[in-house]
Amino acid sequence: MSSRLALVALLAALAPVPLAFRAAGGSPVARVVPLDARDPARRDVGRLHYLGGWRLTGRDRRFGGISSMTIEDGAFTLLSDTGVVTRLRLARDGTVTDYAIHALPNGPGAAWRKINRDSESSTYDPASGHVWAGFETRNEIWRYTKGFAAADGHVAPAAMAGWPDNEGAEAMVRLRDGRFLVFAETKQRPDHGGHLVLMFPGDPVAGAVPFEFGFHGPYGYAPTDAAELPDGRVIVLMRRFSPGRGLLAGALGFSGALIVIDPREARPDGTVAVDQVAEFAPPLTVDNMEALAVERRDGRTILWIASDDNFFVLQRTLLLAFALDGDVRRRVPDRTASRAAP
Repeated sequence: MSSRLALVALLAALAPVPLAFRAAGGSPVARVVPLDARDPARRDVGRLHYLGGWRLTGRDRRFGGISSMTIEDGAFTLLSDTGVVTRLRLARDGTVTDYAIHALPNGPGAAWRKINRDSESSTYDPASGHVWAGFETRNEIWRYTKGFAAADGHVAPAAMAGWPDNEGAEAMVRLRDGRFLVFAETKQRPDHGGHLVLMFPGDPVAGAVPFEFGFHGPYGYAPTDAAELPDGRVIVLMRRFSPGRGLLAGALGFSGALIVIDPREARPDGTVAVDQVAEFAPPLTVDNMEALAVERRDGRTILWIASDDNFFVLQRTLLLAFALDGDVRRRVPDRTASRAAP
């Protein structure tokens, strides 16, 4: 494949479509998508069972760019990487209801500059209703009242000060015991390699000071979101972008993976083990997978995964649901000794 084609794939995946190409107003429309378009009857991938999926399209120019999400009582709160909050419910027949969309009420810098409001991660406390958002480039964490109604504190943690632009707090999760995990997108641990994670003993905005630990995920993947499972472990959504492979497969080059780590194993400067759950690559339905939420329903653990369409016409906003069934104890090979491509 020529370097020109690789560049075209890169631009297609990353360049935003002009906002003028989208009309304002109107709830999104959900259209059913299969797990595998070549085999519509397929329902399983790795240790997941496919419950259903939808492609969401909307005329509102603000809708899209989904980078994180939470779900509570069946209602989704989606945060985009342009500082826009979307709320909606999705009925079993795919009907979108209770749709609302608005910009974050406050945040770092001027709201009209994406470099200031590149909100890539979010997490919330169901008891207080507080929501936290992580901003790349500015390397800040902001806390908001319930529903992102108003900002009530923020911090620029010293441990995140040197994180590269556009590679900052890509994933964040508040654990039920009050600790926080913040995942760097691509920054590696300088001494031990692997993905860098900060463990805050409490609310970062309240001044909690973190320690670093890490993990070694599947080759070529970077973390994009995370959520706590009912048993206290954390499931991490990861993404890989390979334009060459994508063009050969008739896709844009995205694939996704889900792994599980146990924060109870985290120690300063240590490395935790990884259990791989599933990998998503063409011909499976996949895009720029960036958002993850966990829901407990009818005795089952349901994973919701959403994609960031980068406001680009060739990409999609997907919302996929899976049941996590059975044991996920399959270790990812340790690649600390060699990082050669498989």
